[in-house]
Amino acid sequence: MDLSDYRQEYLKDALTRSSVEPCPFQQFTKWFQQAVDADYPEPNAMSIATASSAAAPSLRTVLLKYFDTQGFVFFTNYQSRKAKEIAENPQVSLLFPWINLERQVVVLGRIEKISKEESLKYFQSRPHDSQLGAWVSYQSSVIPDREWLATKLDELNKQYAPGEVPLPEFWGGYRVIPHHIEFWQGGPARLHDRILYSKSDDASEWSLDRLSP
Repeated sequence: MDLSDYRQEYLKDALTRSSVEPCPFQQFTKWFQQAVDADYPEPNAMSIATASSAAAPSLRTVLLKYFDTQGFVFFTNYQSRKAKEIAENPQVSLLFPWINLERQVVVLGRIEKISKEESLKYFQSRPHDSQLGAWVSYQSSVIPDREWLATKLDELNKQYAPGEVPLPEFWGGYRVIPHHIEFWQGGPARLHDRILYSKSDDASEWSLDRLSP
C-alpha cells in the first residue's frame, strides 16, 4: 500500500517561546487540560520506550497516573519486559501523541521505582477488579489461553473480598524524571513548532530552545 500521497495540513495552532510557560510541567498541565477539555480519548495514554543493556529497543503504551515537578508516574508489573529493561538501562522516553490536536510531547529522562508506600496508596484507590487483575497477570509471560486468566481471576474473587486485596510484591510504580521535554505543534507547510526544555542534573532552572522542524 502506497501512502506517499496521504497528507494533512496542520493549521490548528502555533507555539512560540513567548507563549509557553517557563516551567515545562506548567506547560504540560496547560496542554493536558486542553486535551481533556477537547474530550480527547484517554489523554493520559503515553508510549514508553525502553532499551535493554544490548540497546535493543521496545515500545508500548501505558497510562500516566499522576505527575508533578518531580516527574511522570505510571504503574506496572515489576517482572514485565519493560521492568527488566529498566533494570538494565534506566534511560527511557515517553510520547504523548495528541494527534487530533496536532500536538505531541516527548519526554526523555531517567526512571526509578517509587516507594512501596506510594504504590500502596495508589493500589488501594483502584477498583477491586483492577486490584485482582494485578495479581492475575504475570505480565509478558506465555499463558495457555484466556480461560486460564478467567480461572485465576475467579479463584482470587473467592479468596479476597473488596478492600482486602494486598499489594503484590511484584507490582508498583515508576517515576520518569525528565531532563528533556519537547512540545511539538504541527504547522503549515510542515514548518512545525518545536520548543525544547532542557535541564542537567545539577541545574536549578530549565533552559528553552526552539528547534528546527
